[in-house]
Amino acid sequence: MNDFLYALTSGDYAREITWQNVLTVVLSAAAIGLIISLVYLFTHKKEGYSKAFCESLILLAPIVGMVIFVIGNNVATAFSLAGAFALVRFRSAPGDPKDIAFVFLSVAMGLTCGLGYWIWALLATALIVAIILILHFTNYAGKKKDTYELKITVPETLNYVGAFDETLGKYTTTFRMKRVKSVDFGALFEITFVVTLKDSNQIREMLDDLRAMNGNLKIMLSEEESVRSFHFQ
Repeated sequence: MNDFLYALTSGDYAREITWQNVLTVVLSAAAIGLIISLVYLFTHKKEGYSKAFCESLILLAPIVGMVIFVIGNNVATAFSLAGAFALVRFRSAPGDPKDIAFVFLSVAMGLTCGLGYWIWALLATALIVAIILILHFTNYAGKKKDTYELKITVPETLNYVGAFDETLGKYTTTFRMKRVKSVDFGALFEITFVVTLKDSNQIREMLDDLRAMNGNLKIMLSEEESVRSFHFQ
């Protein structure tokens, strides 16, 4: 029993390629990948998630684990594999940095399982998952709940500097101008504010007052990461 536990933690158990070892690597890596995927689902309920990405988190771990397991200490094979991966072009757009961290986590745990350190992979996953959950529940570095991005379209004839200060002061605790850009070939301007609302139940009243001032042009109020938005045109 002690020899078996030593083998699980030392990595020696996975040196010989047998169907039992292959099954152990694949199942252990897949189980850890499933844990990572479930944590991702839980922490991204509000933002939304892709079914394909969640499945990829499960599949990455056993795939990487088997690659490392088969290569072992064969340096020539490792360089050949690196050359093959260099030919692959990933066409997907860059994702959220947190999504990339989940991908690296799945790959790293698959690599650990492929080397035969299954117990250490499970312990490391538990610790990292605990850190992820702590960051999630404490909303680390998160924005205030009632902080929104407000975009107001105005005609070029309107002097927008300070034009909305009184109205915004009525409905918000803080506001600041973030950006001004021309739209519609310079015929209109789009002014972006970051505002913190006094009462989210007064959104309709605030937008109605702003529409009366900008000639009933387009206004958009959106939460951080576009979780919720209100459009008027």
